[in-house]
Amino acid sequence: MERRRISLIGAPVELGAGLPGCAMGPGAMRISGLAAALAALGHEVVDGGDAMAAAVSGIGFGGNARHAPNIAGWTRSLEEVAYRTLQEGRLPIFMGGDHALAMGTVSGAARHARDIGRPLCVIWLDAHADFNTPMTSESGNMHGMPVAYYCGEPGFDGILGDDRATVDPANVFMLGIRSVDDRERQLIAERGVQVFDMRAIDEFGIAAIVRRILAHVGKIGAMLHVSLDVDFLDPAIAPGVGTTVSGGANLREAHLVMEMLCESGLTTSMDLAELNPYLDERGKSARLLTDLTASLFGRKVLDKVATLMTIP
Repeated sequence: MERRRISLIGAPVELGAGLPGCAMGPGAMRISGLAAALAALGHEVVDGGDAMAAAVSGIGFGGNARHAPNIAGWTRSLEEVAYRTLQEGRLPIFMGGDHALAMGTVSGAARHARDIGRPLCVIWLDAHADFNTPMTSESGNMHGMPVAYYCGEPGFDGILGDDRATVDPANVFMLGIRSVDDRERQLIAERGVQVFDMRAIDEFGIAAIVRRILAHVGKIGAMLHVSLDVDFLDPAIAPGVGTTVSGGANLREAHLVMEMLCESGLTTSMDLAELNPYLDERGKSARLLTDLTASLFGRKVLDKVATLMTIP
């Protein structure tokens, strides 16, 4: 396994969500031992502390977007941090914070990928598609808009410059989806986003789906951003999130995704989003996120070859 140079970056964004509490997420991830778990696997780990939102004024969109200046400030700040960290040859792991953080983290990764002449792919592990815009959102909560933003949908004027890097929707792979608004469903189909909902997981198996995604990423020589929302997981095993949707990924499915990502060696940046310690049960969700991240970066029970059985 390749030794990685990892930077942990807190992204205490919470005004993109409908419930307060996500600002405590980075602290909970630190308490759960994320840095130590990654270092024990042989990686070089640096905790860069928490990012701060840039000061922004004069941001206002048509439509419905709550706390737009605050989220715009976070987007600018996190875009720059992600870009700079990747330029330095380090792998950033952003500890959220609500999923609006991905407006900045993915945009920064996309800018770096553009600079070095590579595409960026995104694996979006989430119960929700997050493809609303200020013109389509019913709630106005901007944690439901990041994918639309970094795919270049209109309606977000003034957050970043007109030449901002975006992601080709065909290179966005949504896994575990089970809650999509009507207008989102239409936009996703029109833009060609690759969606594998829980029915697809049940029908085809999560391994076959992830194998297909990783084959595409490798074929086009892309960088890979992995964005993991707590609500990707079934709330029975990860209750610390404000947007629970029943029927999510179980423990083994989630670990299998991470183990396959590890074996591919393709991940170049990552988000851990929507952890709300106020809603958690004695740190249960934070510990699970730490365990899953450790699986992505090499933790395993046995070497794969040792688990194979010879059938006479």
